[in-house]
Amino acid sequence: MKNKYLSLLIILLITFLAPVIGSYATSTFKEPWYSQIILPSFNPPSWIFAPVWSTLYFLMSLAIWKAWIKSFETKLLKIYFIHLFFNSTWSIVFFGFHLIGLALINLIIILIFIIILMKEYYTKDKLSFYLMTPYLLWSSYALILNSSIVLLN
Repeated sequence: MKNKYLSLLIILLITFLAPVIGSYATSTFKEPWYSQIILPSFNPPSWIFAPVWSTLYFLMSLAIWKAWIKSFETKLLKIYFIHLFFNSTWSIVFFGFHLIGLALINLIIILIFIIILMKEYYTKDKLSFYLMTPYLLWSSYALILNSSIVLLN
């Protein structure tokens, strides 16, 4: 039983490394560039991102953990961690390098991985599938937002 919860802790720690990397790029390279680009009217306020992403990272960690402890498929963990790599690099590409078009491609890749993971979860643990739904919705909104920024700039 202890090992089961230790694996959850490890997954949580690895997952929450992604926002640490992303927030460093964001805080270091966001301004003044971000204030000078044209943003769509539906761009959310900056304060919303931390609580939303914290919740999403927790939910996606719980989802992979629940599906993994039911299947113990290493393929599932590989897909998740590759997805997490793309998730963590989005902020670097967007805010660090200011490559909004490449960030859009990165986001499409993230969405593909989310769909692949959800498909895998559906067969292994239905709750894991549903835990990913907010992440899919938020990332879809991010796709619209990122696309709009590309079009406006």
